[in-house]
Amino acid sequence: MKLIGPFTQVVTLANLPLRGKLSDEQLEIIPDGGILINNDKIEKVGNFEILKSENQNIEIETVEGEQVVIPAFVDSHTHICFGGNRANDFAMRNAGKTYLEIAESGGGIWSSVQHTRNASEEELLKTLLERIDFLISLGIATIEVKSGYGLDTENELKMLRIIKKAQEQTKATLVPTCLSAHLKPRDFEGSNEEYLHYIVTEILPKVKEEDLAKRVDIFIEKSAFQPEESKNFLLKAKELGFEITVHADQFTPGSSRIAVEVGAKSADHLEATIDDDVDFLAKSDTVATALPGASLGLGEKFTPARKLLDAGAIVAIASDWNPGSAPMGNLITQASILATFEKLTTAEVLAGMTFRSAFALGLEDRGRLTEGQKADFVTFKTNNFQNVLYNQGSLKAENVYIDGKLL
Repeated sequence: MKLIGPFTQVVTLANLPLRGKLSDEQLEIIPDGGILINNDKIEKVGNFEILKSENQNIEIETVEGEQVVIPAFVDSHTHICFGGNRANDFAMRNAGKTYLEIAESGGGIWSSVQHTRNASEEELLKTLLERIDFLISLGIATIEVKSGYGLDTENELKMLRIIKKAQEQTKATLVPTCLSAHLKPRDFEGSNEEYLHYIVTEILPKVKEEDLAKRVDIFIEKSAFQPEESKNFLLKAKELGFEITVHADQFTPGSSRIAVEVGAKSADHLEATIDDDVDFLAKSDTVATALPGASLGLGEKFTPARKLLDAGAIVAIASDWNPGSAPMGNLITQASILATFEKLTTAEVLAGMTFRSAFALGLEDRGRLTEGQKADFVTFKTNNFQNVLYNQGSLKAENVYIDGKLL
């Protein structure tokens, strides 16, 4: 066993409920704390000196200076495996061009599809690992990574194989998700329904055979796939044994209801969710995932996180890092800004980036500094944990631990 500390503050997130609003008074803050590690799990958290006296002749990893420690973050929605760059999209959007005008001029998702198809496996792996390393440097130890820029069997499998290869080269946990239903590719001759059938019969069986992903996603929107055909697709994916997540209510309402009805693990985006659907989501176990990076990238309103929490929903916060609508990738900055506009407590934001986000990925073994949890945590050089969000991403992570080991 190994004892790490002393930390100025240990923010455990212990005993916080999975759903609903939280007050900062509910946070357990242990001053002069230590974390006792047994292999890759947390054995005990408490006062450093007491833990030291109770556990003679164990390894001590001393922490110098003032540092606070919190559970490592979980980014439950990213698109960080991609080729190319869409800076021109951002410039055109800010100059007043519409989504359709940008797409017609060669931008949009289809642009990323072409760049990703044309990129070599070596190039895609290299840039994916670089983005993973950036997220780790922020204190993020678990990262969901979607396909969705291949949109045919060959290239969707190429993306998912690269994500699998990246897992072999990083200490972070990667959670691959098949997003072949991102939109119907321009070179597919047939209807939306025919393309979704192609995914179910051609792509997903191969994904399952190679064990490349256990999760399936779809973008339900006027510009992508319509509600009824999406629901049928999701039910078929579930029959094949996949867990479900949904891009829902980004620009138009209604699809978050479908996510709940098919038993999705999460409904992500929700910027356009109406009050009736807020209540519908809140009564379910489907996680409502806010993606403030997309709101910032597109200049759109934020997910109604305050309403969702007040209604009793499980609210996670993720980055949506992608080359088009959310190119920033800095989850802490995004979450801090979301908190400002939606009036979220520090406890709600930290929960949304840790154990609530982990729950959206079906991972309940991380996100809290408590006995038996995976020993993933991050430290910041400060004497007050509130400074992490107060500085809106400019206070950099000092040390990142995965499985109890300093990276």
